Parts: sequence; structure tokens; C-alpha cells
Amino acid sequence: MQIRKKILEFLDKEGLAYSGLNNLFSFISKTYNIELSQIKKEFSKLEKEGLVFEIRKGKYITIPSHGYEKGKFIGNAKGFGFVQVQNMNDIFIPANMTMNALDGDEVIVKVLSNDGEDADGKIEKIYKPVDNVVGVVVKVGKSLFLEPDNNHIPFKIKLLSGQGFWVDDRVVAKVLRDGKNPRAKVIENLGKISDVKSCELGIIRQFNLYETFPENVNEECKKISDHVLQSQKKGRKDFTKDIVFTIDGEDAKDFDDAVSIKKNEKGNYVLSVHIADVGQYVKYDSALDQEAYNRGTSVYFPTSVLPMLPVKLSNGICSLNEGVERLTLSCIMEVDKNGTVVSHQICEGVIKSCARLTYTEVYAALQGKITTAKASKLRKHFLMMLELSKILQEKRKNEGSLDFEIPEVEFVFDQNGMAVDLKSRERNDAHRLIEDFMVLANETVAKDFFDKQIPFVYRVHENPKKEKVLSVVDFFKGLGVKVPQVPEQISPKFYQKLLALVENETYQKTANTIILRSMQKAKYSNECLGHFGLGLKFYCHFTSPIRRYPDLTIHRIIKETLHKKNLTKSRLEELDDFAISASEQSSLTERNAEKCEREVDDLWKAYLMKDKIGQEFEGVISSVTNFGIFIELENTVEGLVKLEDLPQDQYLFFERQLKLKGQTHSFSIGQKLKVKLANANIYTRKIDFVLA
Repeated sequence: MQIRKKILEFLDKEGLAYSGLNNLFSFISKTYNIELSQIKKEFSKLEKEGLVFEIRKGKYITIPSHGYEKGKFIGNAKGFGFVQVQNMNDIFIPANMTMNALDGDEVIVKVLSNDGEDADGKIEKIYKPVDNVVGVVVKVGKSLFLEPDNNHIPFKIKLLSGQGFWVDDRVVAKVLRDGKNPRAKVIENLGKISDVKSCELGIIRQFNLYETFPENVNEECKKISDHVLQSQKKGRKDFTKDIVFTIDGEDAKDFDDAVSIKKNEKGNYVLSVHIADVGQYVKYDSALDQEAYNRGTSVYFPTSVLPMLPVKLSNGICSLNEGVERLTLSCIMEVDKNGTVVSHQICEGVIKSCARLTYTEVYAALQGKITTAKASKLRKHFLMMLELSKILQEKRKNEGSLDFEIPEVEFVFDQNGMAVDLKSRERNDAHRLIEDFMVLANETVAKDFFDKQIPFVYRVHENPKKEKVLSVVDFFKGLGVKVPQVPEQISPKFYQKLLALVENETYQKTANTIILRSMQKAKYSNECLGHFGLGLKFYCHFTSPIRRYPDLTIHRIIKETLHKKNLTKSRLEELDDFAISASEQSSLTERNAEKCEREVDDLWKAYLMKDKIGQEFEGVISSVTNFGIFIELENTVEGLVKLEDLPQDQYLFFERQLKLKGQTHSFSIGQKLKVKLANANIYTRKIDFVLA
């Protein structure tokens, strides 16, 4: 990273043109006394990342500078497009200046005009092209073309001849850009256009996600033992005699956290959170590690999971399965009756889980209801956990922690693994106590390493921007809700007051969603910037290294710190570089996974509703627009009643109140309505209602 900085600083400072790259490399090498091979390697990376650009023969500049920017191209069905650029408005690209860029291409754009509000530009280079496009095979004349599923790609792409596909097949095609117009070669046939599974796979491939792992990763996996070796236990704390157990959902296959609890002689709680020691098996810069870095996260769909790590690890040796020894990174916390961690220890350990429990079993035990023999035996532990959980909840509430209680969808499956129904996911005390303990461990670990001033990856959630808060206040005023004065410094406690104002109102969920959208997006960073939503100064993700790369990143840093008490200055710089790149990559892959999960959920909602066309449902108006009203059902399905399908009237749209008001009819958020399902389209993932 230091070499990168020096190259970029040099190009910024030197306004020189060079007759060849080798001359440029030699000059940088002599100026900074850096090996030529290192400069070539880093320069190549900078070009691939769009941070360096050859503005004319032999003249290189950094991006952004000289009126050039880098960003992502967003296509439009009409041929023109926009480039999304950080820290400025989108740049409009006319149809004749797109260089045939495809939606999602990362490009360098020359800004031709910019008045502060609107900017126009011209694409100069596609530095990171989209490799594959998903679509349906169609016949035009005698040739086969790919009609992209992505409607932001405004043209069909001619397919090279090949076998294994025909008209109406949904396929993945590799785009070739070796001529004026792109062509494509089919590399995977996903199935027929009407098959819901092919639609699901099509969405997954659009986000460049795959269920299979490269051969070199699989080969590396084969060399890993499927049981804990005696040599691996040396120097670790032995927790195998403790009462340790896991609590997860019924369908969970990988268990990366286990807990145990007791009270000490002072009456304080001793809470142990044991996390799978994935870093023991996934070594830095190995094939496994590179693949985990690229994936960044496991991705969860209604019918499947795309794991970050191969199943042999995620469900095997790294999973804290019942009755077998497993290696852990453990955080043991002594917590007083006020919920304060008075002392803690972070160490490498060995556990043997005495029970794999589900939230349903534990909740039944907490309620004193009949449950499984395993859960009954551990009931006193659950009750102690619940005690501590309530204390932690009260403490966090006082610190400003926000709880939106926005329901998530849960799909119901048949014996063949097909989704057959959906409902709102339950969240009870069993879920909450595990969440509370994981948050406490994450906070404790983050503070420990911040205090040590060791480079780290933090989970950060910055304060909302003032203009966003004011828009929420306007919305509340439009509903007739009296809002307290907005403070100069926006605090979590002010947001708590906003949430309290709409509690138990019919529009509570919509209002909560609007409040949530006004907040900044949580992300990963090497800087400790606090977590607004949790009301915490220190926070990280430590508890899920099987499914999140940032957790694995900090596990490595923790383990190195445990083994080497004093790290050299150069090693600290290397760890900081590692934390920066892991943070950026993990934030990108997280956003990609979330978008994909949302679209697949919408597909299955449309699929499960399409057989219910004509049926009536009760719902609540979740949003109002100038083109209609959105209705949300109790099972989380949301659909549109178009303006033309509302009763005949002269409607006015009141944006602040989210209300459509006519002379005799009025529709506003939170209003309960009976609707009839008119259409459910699995291709567009759109659902339409009409009033019953």
C-alpha cells in the first residue's frame, strides 16, 4: 500500500510525459529507491482499479484529476446512461458516447460540462468490464441472440454458434468485446425461461455469485483434517469440561458461535462466547483465503446458501458441532449486575458442545413449556442467560440503541425443498439473548484492540446527515405528529424519540422504514467511527468468521497479537493495509449479497402468489406515490394498486403526508384495506393488487 501511495503521489506531482512505461518505472524506482518489479506489479493493479489512466501516449494521470472521473455505468433502455461517481452527482452519458458500455461496467469518464447540478460526459475507457450477462436465447432471422434479463442493457447481443442451448433457454454468456459491437459465448444453460429455479439462478449469476469452488480451493480443502489434532490443542485454554452449547435456527448447518454462562463468587455473570477458529484452517493468501476474500460473505436464499467457505469447512471442522472437539477464539467476560464488562479475556480455546439447540426449543424452555430433553436439562442456564440479556437490553436502551422491529420474510418448504408458503419471521427472547451476547462480545473485542492501538476492522455506522433527519421530521409533521426540536448534534437518543412517537400506530412499520432509510449505511472500516444504530463507541464483527470475511480478518490479527506480544512498526503498517483492503472488499461484497438476496426473495414471493390470483387479502398501505398505492400483507408481500385502478376521482398527491386525496376518496399510509390479487409476475418480480 505504501508503494501505491508513492506511485500516485509521484504521478500527481510530476506533469511529465514518458516515451515508455519502463522509463516511467525507472524514474519512480530511482526517486523512491523501490525495486522495479514491485513498481510494475503495483502500477498494473492501479490501472486495473481505474486509479491510473493513460491520458495520451506516454502521459499518465491519477483518477480523479484533469477532469476525469471513475465510476460505474448505469445503462438505460433508451441507449443513454449515467456514470455513478463518488462525491458528485451522476454524470449523463449520451447514447453516442457510451463506447457500448454495458450496465455495471466500471469506466473512466471525461467530464465535458458540470454546473454543480448536472454533469455530462464521455466514456474514455472501460477498465473493469462486466464479464458475463444473463438472458434468454431468442431467434432473429437466422441468428441466435441473447436478450438480457437486465433491462438496463438496451440491445440484444449476438451469440456465437455452439451446442447445448436453444430458443427460450435462460443462459449465462461471456461477453466478448473484440470488435465494434459486443458478442457473447454461452457458458452455462440455466434452464427454460418459465422455470422458477432458472429465474433464481439467473438473478444469482447476474450478481456474479456461484455455488461451486475452484479446483485449487477444493484440493486445499482435502488436505485439512476433519478432526482436531492433538498438536493443534497445545497452548490453548481447555473449555471441554464446561457446559457449552449452540443455539441456532432449525435449518442452520454451520455453527460458528457457542455460549456458556455461570455466576462467580461476587455474584457477577461469567459469559463465555466461543467462536470457531477459522483462521487456524484458512491461512492468509492461500487459495482458500483468496476465494473467501473474493466472496466476502455467505449469501442466503429461500432454497439454498452460497457459502463463503466450502462445505467441508463451513459444516465440518470449522462448525461447532455437538459432541466433538473444536478449536475456538473465545471471549470470556465478567459482567456485573448493571451490564458492564468489568474484566475480560480473549484467548484461543478448545470446546466440546454438549448440545445443538434451536431457538424454538430454548424459547419453549424459557416459557416453561414442554420441550426437548436437551433443552429441559439446560433450562437453568437459559434463565440465567435471559436475566443477563434483559440487563444488557436495558443498558443499551439507555445508551441509545435503536430497535426497529421490521419483520423479515420466512419461507416454508415442502419435502422436495421447494418453497410452498411464506410468513413473517418470528423473533423472540431466544433470538434476542443470542443477539445481545454477540453484540457484547463484538463490542468488547473492538474496544480491546482500539485500546491496544493495533490495526483492526471495525463495523461502523456513522451519524445520519442533517438533511436526511429534516426530511423525516417533515414526513412526521405531514402526518400531524408533533416532533421535538432537531438538535445540532444528531444522537441515537433523538432517533429513539422518533421511534417512540409512532409506536403502536397503524403506520408504525412504514414510519420505521422511513426513519431507517434516513440513516447512513453500515460498513467496514479500519477507523473506529462508532455504531450509531447500536449507540456504541466501539464495535466490530467478531462472531461469524465462517460466513463473513471481516470477522476472519480480525481473527488473524487477534491470533497474531496473542502469539507475538510486540509487533514491529513495519508489521503494524502491513496489518493496517490488510485492514483497509479487507474493509473495502467486505463492504462491496456485503452490498452485492444484500441486493441479490432481496431480488431472489421478491422472485419467490411472486412465485408463491401467482397461484392466488383472484384471492382477497387484508393489507396495510405501506407507501403512497403519484402513480398508486403500495399494499403490504401480513406475510411481508408488497404490491401496487395502480392509480387507474383506484376509484374514479380527481386525486392530488401530498408527498409530505404520503397521501392521495380526491374529492370523495382518500388513501394514506397505515390505512387498512382489503385487496384482490390481480397479477404476480416472476420475470419482473412485481405484484399488482386491485381494491376488493
